[in-house]
Amino acid sequence: MRNRAIALLGIAVLASSCSKAPQQAPPPLSVDVAKASQRDIATYMTLDGQITPFLDSTLASSQSGTLAGVYVNEGDVVHKGELLAKLDDSQLQAQLAANEATVAQSASKVTGSQIQAPISSQGYTTTVNQAEAKLATDKAALVNAQLVYNSNNQLVKQGYVSQTTMELARSNYVAAQQQISNDEAALRAAKSGLQSTQVDQATIQQNRATLQAAEANVQLLRTQIAQSSIYAPFDGVVTQRLLDPGAYASPNQAVVRVSQLNPVYLNANVPDEGLSYVHPGTMVSFTSPSLPGRTFHGAITDVNAVPTTGTLSYRARVRQPNADGELRGGMLVTVTVQKELHKNAVVVPRTAVFQTDQGANVFTVVDGKAKSIPVQLGLQTDTLSEVRGGKIDPGTVVITTRPDALQDGSVVAIGGGPPAAKAQH
Repeated sequence: MRNRAIALLGIAVLASSCSKAPQQAPPPLSVDVAKASQRDIATYMTLDGQITPFLDSTLASSQSGTLAGVYVNEGDVVHKGELLAKLDDSQLQAQLAANEATVAQSASKVTGSQIQAPISSQGYTTTVNQAEAKLATDKAALVNAQLVYNSNNQLVKQGYVSQTTMELARSNYVAAQQQISNDEAALRAAKSGLQSTQVDQATIQQNRATLQAAEANVQLLRTQIAQSSIYAPFDGVVTQRLLDPGAYASPNQAVVRVSQLNPVYLNANVPDEGLSYVHPGTMVSFTSPSLPGRTFHGAITDVNAVPTTGTLSYRARVRQPNADGELRGGMLVTVTVQKELHKNAVVVPRTAVFQTDQGANVFTVVDGKAKSIPVQLGLQTDTLSEVRGGKIDPGTVVITTRPDALQDGSVVAIGGGPPAAKAQH
């Protein structure tokens, strides 16, 4: 009995001593930290874009015919005015020669009729003048013969002149009348000849019209011959050769394509909500998967006033120098446009910011413990956040990775080491 009492007393003493032993503190929570910094922060939007030639022409002839030659290949550098291809123009050349002969013949007819017309006109005028003068003279003679006849007709009745004298006067009078008729007929013939000079003038005009028509045909054929040759409209590169010598080319059928690739255009698609950030003069950067590691920079030159057909996006264009020819037509690019910029902002890693019902907060480390500080957020990027209105200064240590158990006042160890000391600045 006595031994049992001693055993119970020992258990009671042991239990009492155990209840008075100090409780063990929980281990510190492992966290990662970074320092707040002061720097410029900006937000960006990305746009899809494509490289297009500055100038791009698919060349053809308005004439039809067999291609006599194509003098360039794809990739050839060409210069403005350089002959690229030519149609067979032998038939047109033959027609030109025939029409040039017609021009010469028509010109000769015009010259001959112009020389002959004044001569004929002068001769007809002289004849008319002579006929008019003779008619006037013969009319005077008729008047005189009529007077003699009338006088003798009275005198023969009185017996002062003989019948023979009277008959002679009558004969002279009749002859004078006949001569007047002849003179009038001659005058009419002379005037008819003078009127024929008007026909000569009409002939001259007709010859001139024939000459003009022949000259127009010559000019038309020369134009058609010129159109049978295809020339480079600008300095560029041959990007397509669509027909070879010997092929038949219909009117306006494409033969070669020439593109100017220095400079080039970058065309980007801007959604409606992005128009406020994109305008002429806006600086952009762009990259292409075809050129890894390269970043290009340029300025927007213009933004279309209407959306691209079938879309709700607007075409913005950059005129980009391309002296080394790295940018090729059709390349797909990603364009980066700055939206907002805050200079000298206080920023922390975005992972340092967490949200509560009261708003955004950031944990700092004070005396080895986590301290929650409320902040206001400014601009945010994928990796950084601008913080305002809190006690976060450049150099302030903030916790960037947090265990789920981290609370305000939790003991922390940076990177799994011993508990942190005082706040680090």
